[in-house]
Amino acid sequence: MKKWIIIIVFVAIGLIGCKENLKDERDLEKEITELQRQIEELQKEAAYVLEQNKIIDVEQPEINKQPVLNLIDPMTSKVVKTFLPLELGYASDFGAYVKEIEDMATELARGTSTSKGYDKKMVLDQIGEDGQIIKGNPMIILKESELVERILAVSSTGGDVELPIYVTESGYQPEEVPDLDEVLLASYTTYFRTNQAGRNTNIKLSAKTLNNVIVGSGDIFSFNIMVGPRTEERGYQPAPEIINGEIVMGIGGGICQTSSTLFNAVDQLPIEIIERHHHSLDIGYVPKGRDATVAYGSLDFRFQNTSGVPFLIQTIYGSGYITVAIKTSKDNELLLEAIQ
Repeated sequence: MKKWIIIIVFVAIGLIGCKENLKDERDLEKEITELQRQIEELQKEAAYVLEQNKIIDVEQPEINKQPVLNLIDPMTSKVVKTFLPLELGYASDFGAYVKEIEDMATELARGTSTSKGYDKKMVLDQIGEDGQIIKGNPMIILKESELVERILAVSSTGGDVELPIYVTESGYQPEEVPDLDEVLLASYTTYFRTNQAGRNTNIKLSAKTLNNVIVGSGDIFSFNIMVGPRTEERGYQPAPEIINGEIVMGIGGGICQTSSTLFNAVDQLPIEIIERHHHSLDIGYVPKGRDATVAYGSLDFRFQNTSGVPFLIQTIYGSGYITVAIKTSKDNELLLEAIQ
């Protein structure tokens, strides 16, 4: 504004100076009147320009503002990641941007070498020796494809995106537990030599960890998750095991008899086998093709309880044999018969 006032003053002085030699007073008055009009016009123009500059100053930051995306953990309401879509190629290379978002979703779900992801397999509940329920963990899944869709939907505008996390609890009610051992639905027994101390110890330990595991309706059972690592610290002994067609000594050798016995018991029920592997050599404790070999961290035996009712896994270890029994309540037996 000061700049325009100075300009106006100089113009006025200039115009007045030009008229110093006018002899006619009337002409001078006319010139003064015209000068005043010009000054008013200049003032109006200066005011307009200043107003436009104010508008530009206010709107300029909005022009340069980029959309920002915040990924929100729905369980804690905290921001777990913030990024700018344009910096990842949203406008310049959409294909590369989609790949970046897909990789981001995978890392959040499955984790990396340095950080854990949201996905967690179900650890089933179990009845302790005192009759109390030992709680496991629910299954947690971050749906990667759904997260990608949510991010793409707001990439042009920015905003908060809630992670699509789904938590699945075990499919049974606590009040059902006391009656789950009323009825025997299925059982299977295998036999072993009593003079193989290390192998027998491994069978006994693995059987004990599976005793009284509650498999709710819809639950996914994992042998490796429920039994855990087979290490000397946990009491497992060196014993013969089959690896790549050869019999070698290994910590935990023999527990495949436990997993195979379990398979033959639950396979009598309307369940879905998710993962099962065969030995590379024939074994003698189950018929050919009826085995379920396991190796912690690689080979697992997994099934989903699609029977529609919860049931209980009970194991009995005796001298030279192991039995796996599948039990449920009388009410559940009736429901199961009705479903079948």
